[in-house]
Amino acid sequence: MNVIFRADASLEIGSGHVMRCLTLADALQARGVECHFFCREHPGHLCELIEARGYPVHRLPQEERNTDTAITPGTEPEPAHAHWLGASWAEDAAACLPILAELSPAWLVVDHYALDHRWETAVLDGIAGSRPQLLVIDDLADRHHVADLLLDQNLGRQAEDYRGLVPEACQILAGPRYALLRPEFREWREVSLSGRAREPRLQRLLINLGGVDKDNVTGQVLEALTTCDLPEDLQISVVMGASAPWRESVTAQAKKMPWPTEVVVNVNDMAQRMAEADLAIGAAGSTSWERCCLGLPTLMVVLADNQESSARALQEIGAANYIGQTAVLREELPKKLERFRVSSLALKNMTVSSAAICDGSGVSQVVQIFQKMMGE
Repeated sequence: MNVIFRADASLEIGSGHVMRCLTLADALQARGVECHFFCREHPGHLCELIEARGYPVHRLPQEERNTDTAITPGTEPEPAHAHWLGASWAEDAAACLPILAELSPAWLVVDHYALDHRWETAVLDGIAGSRPQLLVIDDLADRHHVADLLLDQNLGRQAEDYRGLVPEACQILAGPRYALLRPEFREWREVSLSGRAREPRLQRLLINLGGVDKDNVTGQVLEALTTCDLPEDLQISVVMGASAPWRESVTAQAKKMPWPTEVVVNVNDMAQRMAEADLAIGAAGSTSWERCCLGLPTLMVVLADNQESSARALQEIGAANYIGQTAVLREELPKKLERFRVSSLALKNMTVSSAAICDGSGVSQVVQIFQKMMGE
């Protein structure tokens, strides 16, 4: 059986969509499913990483084009993120169809803010024979889909949010309990939580602002930290992706920090690093659920408008502390950190609240639903 993934990474898109698809692909592959990826070669794409994980990648070329989409009167408006695609939806579908028809997948998984029901319908109707089932992974609830299964792993999301956007028969998986986390986060959960049950103190700080961080928010965080009153024995670990454009600059900046500061790239032990950290400064994206699984107290920075609601929802239940947009980092970060420096109770309370959000079993639950829908 084949499952096809359509997802992209780039300096603008980031790496989160591809990474959560890889997590699902790993779980399916472990059950004997053959997985393929369709990805466009945007600057900062992750095609080599996907191939290194053992999956065939069908590359869609990056073309020079005017991405400002002109809307013809009477036609349906394009999705808000249409420019992320690097082509029109019709061009993208036409490029994918010949290979999709040859592979004849049982499932098509689409994780792309630029694609909606038009691309999905064109592809599904264009594959001769048995129609694949469609899983859409979304975070926005801002466009129509023809999905059989839809996953939105964000806190506060309800199935009702997709009413009228998907067919009535579509099964909707809503909330962080379905978050697609790699198995190691569930494996490290007990160790992490038991360690945090002891009297915590701020000694190990983990900074991770996504795999790309095209605007060098990491550098802004490091600069703001130099104005903070922090323990002398503090140790700082900065995790970045290989495609992060500011990596060399951040590495040079780290050497000048008042505390020992390491910069590591493309780590394969992120769960352990999170489990051993006392506090994280991180983006309010998909890694939020990794931190929650391990009960890691977090100061969140919003890197994109679509992260705002999730960040505020986490703060409202005490699962993280929202710094705000990057413009207020230098002013707000010292205030937020002071609370954790003087009060171990603040760390403990946030651990309890965040750990209750998800336990790392989301990918297993999604795969079980896959198999049930296939009649296995």
